[in-house]
Amino acid sequence: MHKGKEMAAGIPNVLIVDDEPDILELLELALVRMGLDVTQASGLSEAKMRLGECRYALCLTDMRMADGTGLDVVRHIAESNLDLPVAVITAHGNMENAVAALKAGAFDYLSKPVSLEQLRTLVHSALRLPAETGQTGKSLSVLLGDAPPLHQARELIARVARSQAPVHISGESGSGKEMAARLIVEQSARSDQPFIAVNCGAIPESLMESEFFGYRKGAFTGADKDRDGFFQAANQGTLLLDEVADLPLAMQVKLLRAIQEKKVRRVGATEEEAVDVRILSATHCDLEACVREGSFRQDLYYRLNVIALRMPALREINEDIPQIAQQLLTRIGGAGGAKFSPAALKVLSAYDFPGNVRELENVIERALALCVEGVIQPDDLQLKPMAVEQQSAIAGGKYPLTDYLDRVEREAILEALHQTHFNRTAAAKILGVTFRALRYRMDRLSITDKDKQ
Repeated sequence: MHKGKEMAAGIPNVLIVDDEPDILELLELALVRMGLDVTQASGLSEAKMRLGECRYALCLTDMRMADGTGLDVVRHIAESNLDLPVAVITAHGNMENAVAALKAGAFDYLSKPVSLEQLRTLVHSALRLPAETGQTGKSLSVLLGDAPPLHQARELIARVARSQAPVHISGESGSGKEMAARLIVEQSARSDQPFIAVNCGAIPESLMESEFFGYRKGAFTGADKDRDGFFQAANQGTLLLDEVADLPLAMQVKLLRAIQEKKVRRVGATEEEAVDVRILSATHCDLEACVREGSFRQDLYYRLNVIALRMPALREINEDIPQIAQQLLTRIGGAGGAKFSPAALKVLSAYDFPGNVRELENVIERALALCVEGVIQPDDLQLKPMAVEQQSAIAGGKYPLTDYLDRVEREAILEALHQTHFNRTAAAKILGVTFRALRYRMDRLSITDKDKQ
């Protein structure tokens, strides 16, 4: 039994915490066979003592112990500013404890009985983590801006990058949700592994299971060979479920099982196969509202929304628009040396950008094609005159433009809903929009059943 000895040169030392001697011995045996050094702690108080004695590469702790919990170990490591990934071992099927551990700052979790294969995978990921979590390296520089919402997003991205915790990224269409996901991956231990981004709303429901989990030859007509799904393609790497709110309920059940068990079954197969995939998700919808409406499973929501990251709309950071626009112009224009006139930057800063960064990028691409002698003028931007005029007219008035337009839109939606006794399908027809578009607008404007009164 190893008791708090100094770490041998070049050999990572792992601290294992459990109040059951048999479990400690089994974990130590498995880790030693991986070529690791091991220190045991028989509970929370001894773990705190061992953590003060030497530096460790990884900590594995049981959740339930006589003198404390695994969450106490996680919090002690965080409060002591120890640069140490910690994984919590939870009772089989107890996802509430697993999610609580991830939210508290745990790197990952293992379910009892501990699988040797999953233990190896966890150790491999942990020992490849970057040494520092707060670096603002080259990849972070693409998320420019000094506005508080951007600063908060950058900080959270840096913190969650080294974890295995699922991250749910919310924000309006075009606000940079996929870019945020890529920044998380670039700073993670999985940066050199596959990153697979899937638009859940673009896959026909009949093909979802085979697309996500793969299939065996002969599973259905046209299946002439074995094929990997998204999970197999992302094995050892990261899977981004974009527009995850569009998943049908039947697929949500299968996805939840795959995430919890870390195993998938191909269509036509009789056995499951283990996969090691970190899950990121994104949507422009309010997932919590979808749960309330019954269109999204609550258990899957809690499993995906362990850490919430919100990307701000461009109108919320309009003071940073010149800086972001210049960055996009440099990337799109290459070595051409094009630049904005001061008047053009003023127009950009005043525009509302309902399409967010994606719209700004399209505007700049068009302006580059129209500008003369490499200088972009206001006319080259071809922004909708009414939007600019409205902003000029309202700028000194009672409401900022975005608040004014939101108020008008909210009143129109509520009027249609009251006419139809809150029948959303009928209200969408009156307003001339799709049901999905109406639901999105209601989420954005916080219109709920409470507004029936």
